[in-house]
Amino acid sequence: MPNRLVKNEATATETYAQFVAEPFDKGYGHTLGNSLRRVLLSSLEGAAITSVKIRGVEHEFSTIPGVVEDVVQIILNLKKVRFLHHSESKEPRLLSIAVEKDGTITAGDIKDDNHYEVINKDLVICHLDRKIKFDCEFEVRVGRGFASWEENKRPDMPIGVIPIDSIYSPVTRVKYTVDNTRVGQNTDYDKLVLDIWTDGRITPQDSLLQSAAILRHHLDVFVNYDDKAIEFEAAPEAQSEENAELRKLLNMSVNEIELSVRAANCLNNANITTVGQLAMKTEAEMLRYRNFGKKSLTEIKEKLAELGLSLGMKFDAALLEANPGGVSLLSRSTLLADDDEADAMDFTKLIDSNLGDGDDDE
Repeated sequence: MPNRLVKNEATATETYAQFVAEPFDKGYGHTLGNSLRRVLLSSLEGAAITSVKIRGVEHEFSTIPGVVEDVVQIILNLKKVRFLHHSESKEPRLLSIAVEKDGTITAGDIKDDNHYEVINKDLVICHLDRKIKFDCEFEVRVGRGFASWEENKRPDMPIGVIPIDSIYSPVTRVKYTVDNTRVGQNTDYDKLVLDIWTDGRITPQDSLLQSAAILRHHLDVFVNYDDKAIEFEAAPEAQSEENAELRKLLNMSVNEIELSVRAANCLNNANITTVGQLAMKTEAEMLRYRNFGKKSLTEIKEKLAELGLSLGMKFDAALLEANPGGVSLLSRSTLLADDDEADAMDFTKLIDSNLGDGDDDE
């Protein structure tokens, strides 16, 4: 099982880092390296422009008097604008450029917005060869991976609004290699070397944490599918009354713990109906739900603490199913059976423990 994860501090920057994890059973270096690479490039969240409207332009093949670039080139430049998303809300926003000057128009000319911040303000959008009025309005949305202009096109778009390709992913490149490593006298183990480049909207360390959490979330369904995959301990008869109380607590409706309207709606939308279901969620999983932010997370953690529970716990299935058989409470670090999912699950835990909490503030 992997037990070492190291970040190469000598070469690390804000947008690049190399991580080395080992030892893996032979073959698992490629299995996890390829999986992490796919998630890093396609599944991380970001904000991007989805459509643009330029005053006096009806379609992308137009030219604008006084502007050196044609509309196609302006659109290509707008696709490169990078935004940091500061709001809990993920509703689309309209941003704009409205200037009257000559010279260069850059991303820094985009009007300030409380929800989105431009991070590459020096990016050139177009050049004006004389003093003219240039007005441009565009829609910014939050999404994952990449969306083509066809996906961004909507039937209700008015004439003159041009849908464009959107690059949501903050990760620009991922490379992995697998080398041999030694464990005792055996050299038949894998060492995974993972290189991650980002565009500045997220650090490589946070991107690795988020991608590992996504993988773990998708593997949970296989781990929980078979009760035999979790270790159970026979509880003595003296604990039966305590287990009955715990079972009652875990199957209590989340509506009974007096949450705020926002937090309650988030749980309802996520189909989390009982305290037990809530306690089994991790912080990273909760923050991925729509409109669920740090304030709601803090509120839920406090409510669970009042009940003697916390996020990220695991329970015997019998407790959740109201089965009176002898069982015991297992913590998040409970060992899984030695099956094919164990390496992947342990690796994501290794990332969490070595790289820390990558969650953003609300």
